[in-house]
Amino acid sequence: MRLRRTALIVPVLMVAAAGCAPAGSDGKAASEPSTSASGSSSTDACASGSLPTKTAGKLTVATDSPAYEPWFSDNDPSNGKGFESAVAYAVADKLGFDKGHVSWVKVPFNNSYAPGAKAFDFDINQISITPDRQKVVDFSKPYYTATQAVVTLKKNAGKATSLADLKKLKLGAQTGTTSLTAIREIVKPEQEPLVFNDSNAPKQALLNGQVDAVVFDLPTAFYITSAEIEGSTITGQFSGQGAEGDQFGMLFEKGNALRDCVDRAIAELTSDGTLAALEKQWLSDVVNVPVLQ
Repeated sequence: MRLRRTALIVPVLMVAAAGCAPAGSDGKAASEPSTSASGSSSTDACASGSLPTKTAGKLTVATDSPAYEPWFSDNDPSNGKGFESAVAYAVADKLGFDKGHVSWVKVPFNNSYAPGAKAFDFDINQISITPDRQKVVDFSKPYYTATQAVVTLKKNAGKATSLADLKKLKLGAQTGTTSLTAIREIVKPEQEPLVFNDSNAPKQALLNGQVDAVVFDLPTAFYITSAEIEGSTITGQFSGQGAEGDQFGMLFEKGNALRDCVDRAIAELTSDGTLAALEKQWLSDVVNVPVLQ
């Protein structure tokens, strides 16, 4: 979705997800200690044999389809490539699940945060943590913080360099996203933005001239301008989405006890530098994009 820009680093990296198979999944007695990366034993509530997963001995992870770069690679969440696939397997490893005991299911973005029972243990799909969503689902600690950015065709870039410029334009974004929230709450355009059911439709609308500019999170915007829409560019990014930015969290069914164990895994991946390394490999190391004023 984007051309290589200054300090943009998106190489291919396969996350090492070699952990111990969950107890009972390979014929071992359930009482045998787990040898997960976190060092938990079977008496630990976060040991793989004790985890309250949807399927005993397996971790079920959800995301949308198609699964886009740079969050996933080749529309295959199970290959361990792309930032969110890599993070999911790193968390699984901390919980004591090797790659063979992680299964993926497809869940549309808008369905993920609907109230009710879930068919997955957690969903990872650039889902921003918001107060409204937290009323009906639970989130892990943030694993990534992003800003939102404006993408337009290069021939129109001069018309989208400030908030005042954007206010006059026809803008577009996917429904239910913080990209759409940024348009409505930060830009406050004179025209109602076009709202699309998936993340592919806004890009096609830009190409078709239905909108003047579209809004995506910054890493996705880089990919769009490099690999998907020839002749497109990023004119700037927003500030003001909160002091800590737009935070992505893994989503859980409300009250799911697994969240505490995932939070512990994320804390360990943060402290040992794994998350920072994955972000550097799959996303932007340093991004020189102006803030729209």
